Amino acid sequence: MQKPVLDFWFDFASVYSFLASMRIAPLADDAGVTVRWRPFLLGPIFAAQGMTDSPFNLFPVKGKHMIRDVQRSAEEIGVGFRWPDAFPQSAVLASRVALIGLKDSWGEDFCRAVFHTEYAENRVISEQTVIADILTKLKVPVDATFAGTQAEDIKAELRENTAEAQTRGFFGAPTFTTASGEMFWGNDRLEQALRWAKK
Repeated sequence: MQKPVLDFWFDFASVYSFLASMRIAPLADDAGVTVRWRPFLLGPIFAAQGMTDSPFNLFPVKGKHMIRDVQRSAEEIGVGFRWPDAFPQSAVLASRVALIGLKDSWGEDFCRAVFHTEYAENRVISEQTVIADILTKLKVPVDATFAGTQAEDIKAELRENTAEAQTRGFFGAPTFTTASGEMFWGNDRLEQALRWAKK
């Protein structure tokens, strides 16, 4: 019998996506749910809603609380966390590499490594050298992968994911969607999304 599927929509620029990425695999295994990792870009969606920056920066009082919230949550699930000096960061390169990896066996490991590099090691994921380091550690060919990020089908897939997210009415990340189209927003809705996916 085929497992139910939950789509995990994430942006590497989203710190709450970082938390969800570190939790989702074992929870999905326990629930008997298959997860499809779907990178997209929040920037164009925010821009369409009239926002020129991350809500963390636009609303500093709320942003300060959210940073502390992430610190507590990271500590609770046992992952390292440090608020990055550069925030938000461009996720275009990392997202294109992720799309290549998710068609192979190393995609999820790459995604988790990017999030860890950005939010635990305080490195800038838009820099090719940083992504190259991650690929090298995963024993993935660097030059061939970077060449693949320039392929029109990979560029188009990222645009299409972002456009689909906008059409579905997304306003943040992570967002989870079920086969029936039910939408859940936020790291704290992950468990509920997995339960709903099984209905």
